Amino acid sequence: MAGQGLSDDEVAGIREALAAGRKPKVVFTASAGQVAGQVGQVVELTDPAVSDEFVVVRFGRDELPFSPADVAVAPRGVGRKVVEAKPEPPAEEPVAPVEPEFVLDTPRVPAPRREEPKVEQQVEAKPARRAVKAVKPKGPAGLTVTLAYADGEWTVAAQQGSKALAKPYVVKPAEALKMVALVDVPGVQEAVEQILGAERAEAEQQAEKLRAELAEIEARLAELREAR
Repeated sequence: MAGQGLSDDEVAGIREALAAGRKPKVVFTASAGQVAGQVGQVVELTDPAVSDEFVVVRFGRDELPFSPADVAVAPRGVGRKVVEAKPEPPAEEPVAPVEPEFVLDTPRVPAPRREEPKVEQQVEAKPARRAVKAVKPKGPAGLTVTLAYADGEWTVAAQQGSKALAKPYVVKPAEALKMVALVDVPGVQEAVEQILGAERAEAEQQAEKLRAELAEIEARLAELREAR
């Protein structure tokens, strides 16, 4: 009977075998249903992030996806056909020749009929046909849009599955505030407003400092003009 399913190390080994062009044999576990104990071949490993049933197994003419818990690594020798020796027919006994009788009134007795040896045919029970597991259609990979704040800059990035659609790029604080306004979560909006308030206060302090420095420079310039 099958084991308890595939471990992470066994899944990694199967992935390496498929990359080398081999198709490892697996045996269905009890969680696979009516096909438990049957043997198949792994032909592909799809993305486990898209579906838990990412182990594609060829069984007969079908190629269906299963989860790692539905299959286990098949022991060596499983699936090989054993050739059964056919029984030899029993040796025929020699039949003694019948000598003719020279009596005219004796009725002719036919020779005994030779019976052919009976060979019993062993009928192998065919395994029950497995229930075809419904194939779940693969939907599109998930889309993730990330709005982040770090080092005084707001950035936006987009990713679909494992593919990066847009690398992080800088957006204006007003645009970031509009994006956050679409999320009806008071805690998030308050956090963004606090960040913008802190940036606004820091910008005002820098502006005041620059105004004071500019006033000093203009006063110095006025003194230099009067000294002509």
